[in-house]
Amino acid sequence: MDQIDLGNQNAIVTGAGRGIGRAIAIMLAKHGAHVIAAARTKTEVDETATMIKQNGGSARSFVFDLADEKSIQSLFSDTIESTGTLDILVNNAGIGKYGLIQDFSSKDLQDVLDINVRGTYLCCQEAMKRMIPRKSGYIINIASVVGFKGYPNQSAYTASKHAIMGLTKSLSVEAQAHDIRVSVINPGGTDTDLATAARPDLDPSVLMQPEDVAQTVLFLLSLSDRCAIDEIYIRRRSSQPF
Repeated sequence: MDQIDLGNQNAIVTGAGRGIGRAIAIMLAKHGAHVIAAARTKTEVDETATMIKQNGGSARSFVFDLADEKSIQSLFSDTIESTGTLDILVNNAGIGKYGLIQDFSSKDLQDVLDINVRGTYLCCQEAMKRMIPRKSGYIINIASVVGFKGYPNQSAYTASKHAIMGLTKSLSVEAQAHDIRVSVINPGGTDTDLATAARPDLDPSVLMQPEDVAQTVLFLLSLSDRCAIDEIYIRRRSSQPF
């Protein structure tokens, strides 16, 4: 995959301030894409863009709030105004809140659903509006192993990732008529702040790295126009369960 050339392609990566999102943004830029690194925290997303530029890549940062529809709309409008096209969207941003269901507040549940589900849905909607007229584009949603498996203390987070799986399955069929591909990646245990919060019992040394997920994004983008992959589950090789 070292020979993949994403030159002249414009990519939005949400949650690009750290972790998996930052690794994806750096990987896409390394292979020639102009990356719009979007996240909520300005210092983090600015740092991602700076790292890309220092390594010879093309990027700019955009601060936005995935819980705010107008902020999402501004991200996509600004991208088109500045670049002219949108070729790739990677929906990586999300939050995790954990606890036993009997103790979990409805406010925390709503926060998780608003950001992880509604926010991802709206980003897909805005991307489709820009990709349909060109009959071209790729949307990649980053879900989780909990998109098809259950774990204690993660009912709200798990519900949100199941919703992203359902969204992707339906959207991939809708998008097919417009020559747009939509895929979902379900990473297992990955060394991120979110994983640490969800599973503090895990040894970080046995987890996958964010770059492993970024490589999977690159793999999807390397596919020929003759084929599509709807979903990928990548897991760590350690014998410890996740």
